[in-house]
Amino acid sequence: MTPTDARNGTSRTARKSTESGPTSPSWLGVALPVAGLVALAALFAAGAFSGAFTAFANFADPGVLVRWGVPVATVTTELAVAVTVGTLALAAWVLPRGPLVDRAIGVAGVAAGVWTVAALVQLVLRFSWSTYLPLDSPTFGPALMEYVSTIPVGRTYLGIVIVAALTAAVALLVRGSVGALCTMALPLVALGMQSSTGHAAGAASHDLAISALFLHLGGAALWIGGLAAIVLVGLRYAATADVIRRYSAIAIWCFAAVAVSGLVSAWIRIGSLDQLGTDYGILIVVKAVLLIVLGGLGWLHRSTVVARLSAGTTRNAAVGLFWRLAAVEVGVMGAVSGVAVALGSTAPPVPDDAITDPTPAEIVTGHPLPPEPTALRWLTEFQWDVIVAFACAAALIVYVRWALRLRKRGDAWPVGRTVSWCLGIVVLFWATNGGAAVYGHVLFSAHMVQHMILAMVVPIFLVLAAPVTLLARAVPSRKDDSRGPREWILLLVHSAWGRFLANPIVAAVLFAGGMVVFYFTPLFELALTTYAGHLWMILHFTLVGYLFANALIGVDPGPSRPGYPMRLVLLFATMAFHAFFGVTLTSGTALLVPDWFGLMGRPWGPSAIVDQQKGGAVAWGIGELPTLLLAVGVAISWTRSDAREARRTDRKAERDGDAELEAYNEMLAKKAEQAARRGEG
Repeated sequence: MTPTDARNGTSRTARKSTESGPTSPSWLGVALPVAGLVALAALFAAGAFSGAFTAFANFADPGVLVRWGVPVATVTTELAVAVTVGTLALAAWVLPRGPLVDRAIGVAGVAAGVWTVAALVQLVLRFSWSTYLPLDSPTFGPALMEYVSTIPVGRTYLGIVIVAALTAAVALLVRGSVGALCTMALPLVALGMQSSTGHAAGAASHDLAISALFLHLGGAALWIGGLAAIVLVGLRYAATADVIRRYSAIAIWCFAAVAVSGLVSAWIRIGSLDQLGTDYGILIVVKAVLLIVLGGLGWLHRSTVVARLSAGTTRNAAVGLFWRLAAVEVGVMGAVSGVAVALGSTAPPVPDDAITDPTPAEIVTGHPLPPEPTALRWLTEFQWDVIVAFACAAALIVYVRWALRLRKRGDAWPVGRTVSWCLGIVVLFWATNGGAAVYGHVLFSAHMVQHMILAMVVPIFLVLAAPVTLLARAVPSRKDDSRGPREWILLLVHSAWGRFLANPIVAAVLFAGGMVVFYFTPLFELALTTYAGHLWMILHFTLVGYLFANALIGVDPGPSRPGYPMRLVLLFATMAFHAFFGVTLTSGTALLVPDWFGLMGRPWGPSAIVDQQKGGAVAWGIGELPTLLLAVGVAISWTRSDAREARRTDRKAERDGDAELEAYNEMLAKKAEQAARRGEG
């Protein structure tokens, strides 16, 4: 038995039995091509039903090749990017490190190559489709160059092609799970770029549509691609209980993400249940039914196949069942992809057109101006962010499950920590979806309230909940040399970069200096005008606040915490910097991002510059209360530390008869005796 076989608990005989026999049927290799054919068949059927790909009425027809080539290229693109994401995710989170991981990355490179070609074809055909310009037109080439160089949508599609090619190149160069995880950032960037093309800029619910579409595309790619990756990477080895269990856990979250985001996207585009009878509505119903079927197949995987594989009694039968279910599931996924592409090519009841006769606020922000803020409206007004809301829900569910897992096995976990986590996540949800988000988009003072909550209030709750400690205790370590959430988080915490960022001085500099860099550079405008910048702002403020608070009062591993006096020095230094920053804004007369706050057209509230000065007072005044709470927390921790040290000393004295004190007294007596002798002499 080789060391690898011993580590995986598998003998050569057992491996041979899984390599040839009923556990790896020969027909499985055609599952993915069949899935592609099913996707195309579903695409043609759905397109024929809705008339999405018929000749254009009242417009020049670019040709049948363009009309049907666009959806075919789109299906190919989406399946290829799904395989790319899925194989990289499998390599990073599921498979044991070694040849299988490298093989998965190689498959991702090939899939990314297919994605590059398909995306390039899609770009050319989509340009012809949107401009009604035939491919053989003498002006097609120059017009295409202008499209990809000057038109935002064209530049976006060209950017996707470039990212796809870069993904293919990087995937063929990197190795290991770290390389897979880093490479996976590239297709996610491309999916973010694609999301921005799904709803017209300036149309109603633009940001909501972008966030829902990104969550939908990402969840679907990971779900479809993960199963395809098992088929492509491990026909002989992947059907193990651990691999299927891990994929099933990922698939459950993907199912939830696709279902929630799909529901939001559908509601944006149909407007009411009455529109379900339209062609677009019927395709939505068909897609929803197929999604439910996929969820049922996933449940069968988790409840039947994993249990039978874990039992180890009927392995061949269980693995054969898995492959049959996988083949059917891949086929259904192909059908979903085909219907989805046809759905994207069908005109929705609520068009994606720009708002007609927009108000100044709608021109600037893309949203109607909210009503004048009151205390009640700060609590009742909402501006939904699907990605952040989904992340908050997932954070609540995961933390509570981990805490219950500890309690179930008899380990104690303070209820106060669970309550603290729940409060922190609820406050985070309100700050990013509630009144702070609604008014923070149009008032600088409200934005500063949102900033203070994200950077100084939410992190205190999260730090007191000790999530990394709970993770280390509740999530078992993996024994097959793969990396799951526990391994990745602890690797990051104990890495050189993790220790550097968690250093109290570095955390304090990022916490205090980050405000100046953010508000007095183009980063502030980027966070206001782009959804990606908005997400970055939320992540940055919350994470930096967590690092700073954890360095002062946290119990999670990571930073080398200084003594309590030094902690108070750092805290009061940042408090002084906050006060200086607030005074600068309060006394300033230059408006930040004037093209945003200065053109809002508000009939209520103070002027933009007066509101900005009010925001400075918020930074100065409201920011001091969380700082004071941190100071109290440091003082309490200091007192408890002294009390623990005193109790430790007392216990040691009881064990050894206070030997330390006796030795000290003996030393004093000897010194006194020596002094007396010198006096006599």
